[in-house]
Amino acid sequence: MDGTASLGIMEIIGIAGSMSLLAGWRLYLVIFATGLAMSTGHVPLPEHLESLQILANPWVMGVAAFGALAEFFADKIPWLDSAWDTVHTLVRPIGGALLSLAIVDPGDPALQVLAFLLGGGGALLSHGGKAGARAAINTSPEPVSNIAMSTAEDVATIGLLWFVYEYPWAAAGVALVLLALAIGTVIMLRRLLKRVFGKRDVSEGSV
Repeated sequence: MDGTASLGIMEIIGIAGSMSLLAGWRLYLVIFATGLAMSTGHVPLPEHLESLQILANPWVMGVAAFGALAEFFADKIPWLDSAWDTVHTLVRPIGGALLSLAIVDPGDPALQVLAFLLGGGGALLSHGGKAGARAAINTSPEPVSNIAMSTAEDVATIGLLWFVYEYPWAAAGVALVLLALAIGTVIMLRRLLKRVFGKRDVSEGSV
């Protein structure tokens, strides 16, 4: 990513938003891929983003790589993926909040608080959409759709991270698309639940 030192406020906010939303899908993969990009020099950082260099620490990268590998396999097994998501309901939002916090200017406390809240909220929203969608997919007896969706999430996370780091001017757009996708998924799942439970109430009332 060329010219990182001249990142504008919208680019920084876009990167923070994209990372937090993607962390709701694949927190470990986001941390590992970002650390790897930093250690190889693909993502040089301006002075006020130096706190993110911790992601390039070998120990941090090692733990993140182990988590990403475990998640890769756990996320492909029906119902085990939902159990994994349940365990990470707290972990992913906190991770997304901390990633956002590390990106914004530490000299602006108000912006840091806002970044922490929005980063955590964004990660929680995308996590909720992902977890709900996967639980719905798990009702299907065949495992192909589960594996296909999980693989799509892996590819999308890596691809969008690369895109955001390579073209930071487009990061805000990526964040908005991810936010719209997360909100749309949650709304769709809410309607699906109302339809399912509505039919159950009707059938129980007719007995």
